[in-house]
Amino acid sequence: MPKGATIELIPVISPDPLPENGKLFHIWTIGCQMNEADSARVAAMLHEAGYRATDSEEQADIVVLNSCVVRQAAEDKVAGKLNSLIREKRARPDMSLVLTGCMVTNQQEKLKERFPHVDLFFDPSDFDSLKHFVPELAEMEDDLETLPHYYLEDVADTAVSAFVPIIYGCTFLCSYCIVPYRRGKETSRPFDEIVSEVRGLVERGVRDVTLLGQTVNAYGHDLPGKPDLADLLRAVGAIEGLDRLRFLTSHPKYMSDRILEAMAEVPSICEHLNLPVQAGDNEVLRRMRRTYTTDLWLDRLARARELMPGITVATDIIVGFPGETDEQFQHTLDVLEEADCDKVHVAMYSPRPGTLSARWEDDVPADVKHARHQAVEDLQVHLCTARNAARVGQTMEVLIDSKNKGRWGGRSRGNTLVHVADDRDLLGSIVDVRITESSPWYLIGEVAGSPR
Repeated sequence: MPKGATIELIPVISPDPLPENGKLFHIWTIGCQMNEADSARVAAMLHEAGYRATDSEEQADIVVLNSCVVRQAAEDKVAGKLNSLIREKRARPDMSLVLTGCMVTNQQEKLKERFPHVDLFFDPSDFDSLKHFVPELAEMEDDLETLPHYYLEDVADTAVSAFVPIIYGCTFLCSYCIVPYRRGKETSRPFDEIVSEVRGLVERGVRDVTLLGQTVNAYGHDLPGKPDLADLLRAVGAIEGLDRLRFLTSHPKYMSDRILEAMAEVPSICEHLNLPVQAGDNEVLRRMRRTYTTDLWLDRLARARELMPGITVATDIIVGFPGETDEQFQHTLDVLEEADCDKVHVAMYSPRPGTLSARWEDDVPADVKHARHQAVEDLQVHLCTARNAARVGQTMEVLIDSKNKGRWGGRSRGNTLVHVADDRDLLGSIVDVRITESSPWYLIGEVAGSPR
């Protein structure tokens, strides 16, 4: 997943009516899209067991927190959330409190001492632990393998997009990253299982699917016959009724011409590429153990743009990595300006216990990290302001997936956020939007023609 991605709280699903058995669940998710997919799987399991979702922790019989530790700020938010639930647990001791996600792996005993009010800790994607904890799931043990990964009964009414994991874990050992230690080695899901799952989602109204993996373009190397991501993209992209297909996050080393050619040739695959670079200096990349150079990264962008003119690009940057000099950081700014990305997820380095870089001195002062973070943001504002201003007057195809403060929101095929005001119910519709206003981070327009 994007190792520099912005942390956000992700609601899993909308609340359902109260079930006959009166049992409710609430899921709180922080971090990457893989966590969101895991939360959707937990929601599907609990739904099959007779529970229904609620947006209220105070009403829930089971509260599940899905954690992230990719940066210290994420771990601190999880700890704060757990501590905030102590009073609720005391008031309702029968409420079950569950913690999962990357915070849990190899830390269960320590976490039990730190958070004794938590009833169950289970590793990311270790759904067997949940089924043995929830009596209704234990009674269904023979049927669990056939359960959907999504809360499918609800999907047609509330979900336009869905995240589908295709490969778990990561075998890269980037010196700053805790993910391989928490999610284990790469394991690809069976090819036909993924295609069947996406087909089921499309049949229930999903129009936009994102295939997920910590290193998504490593998919298939451990499967019989070694199908690759290009093969999977062509098979999933051929599903009738699927309007948009995306994937993330990719490693530059595995961004093959086969994958880029599939993107260019399959109509449903969106013209958007998420390709983290992390730093624009080769010596910093070497110490990060990223196994590529900036020249390779730029070459992959150039090839993508050759095949798909107008493709949008997102990347990740870590500033303040141990030993990063002013000159090396300037190389990062230079590479970003040359690449002219549409989105940069930027994060300040924070050491994660257990990683290689945690053994090194965190020698870039906090104020320097903040200044470098701001410099990347300032560059992005400059580049994106000009790029989005040039889109005023254009017409873009937008899939509407939300409504906030009276305006509909959605994404273009290039993943640009677009807002429109319209009195019609546009949720789940694809509309042509004529862009009338721009900002660095989103566009505003008006619907041209009929929704479809």
